[in-house]
Amino acid sequence: MRFRWAAVVLVLVLTVPRLEACGPGRGGFKKILIKPLTALVFKQHIPNEVENSLAASGPSEGAIDRDDSRFKDFVLNYNQDIIFKDEEGTAADRVMTQRCQEKLNTLAISVMNQWPGIRLRVTEAWDEEKHHSSNSLHYEGRAVDITTSDRDRGKYGMLARLAKEAGFDWVYYESRNHIHCSVKSEPTHSKYGGCFSSESTVKTSSGETKQLKDLEIGENILTYDLETGETVFSEVLLFLDRNPGEVRRFVHVHLETTRRTLKVTASHLVVIKDANNITRTIFAAELKVGYTVLVLKDENARTIIMDRVEKISWSSEIGVYAPLTRTGTVIVDGVVASCYATIDSQFIAHFVMAPIRMGYNLMEGFSRMWKIVSKPINGWSEERSIKLKEEPVGVYWYAQILYKIGNYVIPYRMYQ
Repeated sequence: MRFRWAAVVLVLVLTVPRLEACGPGRGGFKKILIKPLTALVFKQHIPNEVENSLAASGPSEGAIDRDDSRFKDFVLNYNQDIIFKDEEGTAADRVMTQRCQEKLNTLAISVMNQWPGIRLRVTEAWDEEKHHSSNSLHYEGRAVDITTSDRDRGKYGMLARLAKEAGFDWVYYESRNHIHCSVKSEPTHSKYGGCFSSESTVKTSSGETKQLKDLEIGENILTYDLETGETVFSEVLLFLDRNPGEVRRFVHVHLETTRRTLKVTASHLVVIKDANNITRTIFAAELKVGYTVLVLKDENARTIIMDRVEKISWSSEIGVYAPLTRTGTVIVDGVVASCYATIDSQFIAHFVMAPIRMGYNLMEGFSRMWKIVSKPINGWSEERSIKLKEEPVGVYWYAQILYKIGNYVIPYRMYQ
C-alpha cells in the first residue's frame, strides 16, 4: 500500500511541472498567457509621483560639471545599438551614471526586439549648458530624452512602456518629440540610511554644547518626546552610523526666524508640523520652502517653537554621525529630528529598534547588580567600561539589516 502511494506521488512530481511548462496541446496542457504591454498616453508618467520624490527618481543633489569630483563617477556609453544625437559635439549625450547606462542598454535591446531594424535614439543626456530647470536630473547624468531611430511618433507611447519595463525609475511621455526617463542616484546614503554632519551640535545634560564628532556613547543629550511634546535628556545608546572619513551629500535646511541651519542627509527623517497642525516625520529631501519644523526657542532654553524653512541648499562634506537615543529623537543644531532614516515611519523605525533598547536595559541592570554583589576583579570593571565605550566605524549591523528590509518591504509613504 505504501509503495502505491509513493508511486503516485512520484508520478505527480514528475508530470505536474511539465504540464505547467508546456505550450498548447492535448491532455489538459495549459497555454501560458503573457499580459500585453500597454502604451503610455501623452503626458502620462510612471510612477504617478513627481520625478524628484523618493518614490520616483529621488531629489536633485546638485549639478555636476567637468571640474566636480563626482564627474569621475560618470561613464561614457558607446553602445553601438544606440544612436546619440550629440548636437553639442562634446559627447555629452554619452555621459551618464552607471545605473542610467545599464537601463539604457537594456532598453536598446527591447527596442530592437519590438521593432526589427529600429534602434534607440538619445537626444539628450547629461547637460552641462544649463538648458533645463534648476533641479533637472540631466545635470547629474541621471536623465535621458529618447526617441526611436525612425522618429515615428506613433511608437513613442510603447517606447515609454518599454523604458519602464527596462527599469527606469521614472518615465514621462513629456513631449510629442521625445520620452523623458530618469533613474535614482547611487550615493552611499541611498544604501544605508542617513546622518548628520560631524560639526552638527547637540546639548548635553551637563549644559555643554558638543559637536557630534566629540559625542560619546552613554552621554545624555537633549531630545524631544513625540508623545508628550516635551524636551527630555536621553541617553545615547550607540551610533547607527559613524564614519569620520566618509564623504556624503547633505541637505542644508535654512530657517527663517531663528536663522538656524540643519545639515542632514536626504534620507534622514525630520520632524515637521503639517497643514493640519499634526506633528509627523518626513524625509529631509522632501522638505520645501514654507514647511514648518520644530526648533529650540534659543540656545539656553528648552522651549520648542515652530519655524519656517526659508531656503534649501546642498553640499558635500566629510564625516557622518547618527546617534541613537532612547526616545528615538535628537535635537541637532537646535532643530528636532528623528534618529532614523530610510524607512518613512518614525513609529515603525522606533518599534523595530525596541530589541536594541531592551538589550541595553538588560546590560544596565546586570551592570548595577554586578557592582552591588561583587568587587572589581583585577581591573575587570574598568577594562569592561572602556570596551563598552569603543565606537565602531560604519553602519551598525542591526541598522544595516533593517535598512535593507525597509528598502524592499516597507512602503515609502507610511506615516505614523
